Amino acid sequence: MGKLIFITGGARSGKSAFAEELLKKQDSVVYVATSIAFDDEMRDRIAKHKSMRNPAWSTVEAYKDLDIVLEKSVNETKYILVDCLTIMISNLMTLENTIDWDTVDIDTVNNVEKRVQAEIDQLLSFARSFAGEIIIVSNELGMGVVPPAPLGRYYRDIAGRINQIVADAADSVYFVVSGIPLKIKG
Repeated sequence: MGKLIFITGGARSGKSAFAEELLKKQDSVVYVATSIAFDDEMRDRIAKHKSMRNPAWSTVEAYKDLDIVLEKSVNETKYILVDCLTIMISNLMTLENTIDWDTVDIDTVNNVEKRVQAEIDQLLSFARSFAGEIIIVSNELGMGVVPPAPLGRYYRDIAGRINQIVADAADSVYFVVSGIPLKIKG
């Protein structure tokens, strides 16, 4: 079994930069980008993230079935960086469903969360069997105001519970604030 590092913090806190810094001396890294370039803002964000990465790293773009994707992608690598879990959750909640989140019933919400949980369980199962180091980056969403729309509240709640599961499974956990990483576990 390898090592699992979980990095969380607010938006633009420096989480990704810190994760990349931990791996900067490694040439053999599989970078899993969970974003989908669906508009100009996201295309710009993705381009900025790519420009900061070591060009020797290989990039895999996926937000579901990460265990299967990684099995096919890791080859001889000893390092994997998944960035980011909350984008993955957002994609699973919105791109995989045609739910009207303003009128959704709680059973449907619970089923969506079970699907997200299953994806995370598969990723963590892969992480336990991987001989190298996996870093997972995620946003901490529970420190702001309560979102006014139902989708925002469901997303915050699901992401918060998923973050707790990943943090519990991780060997080390960092919370990044204003570019400063604070080790809070391990």
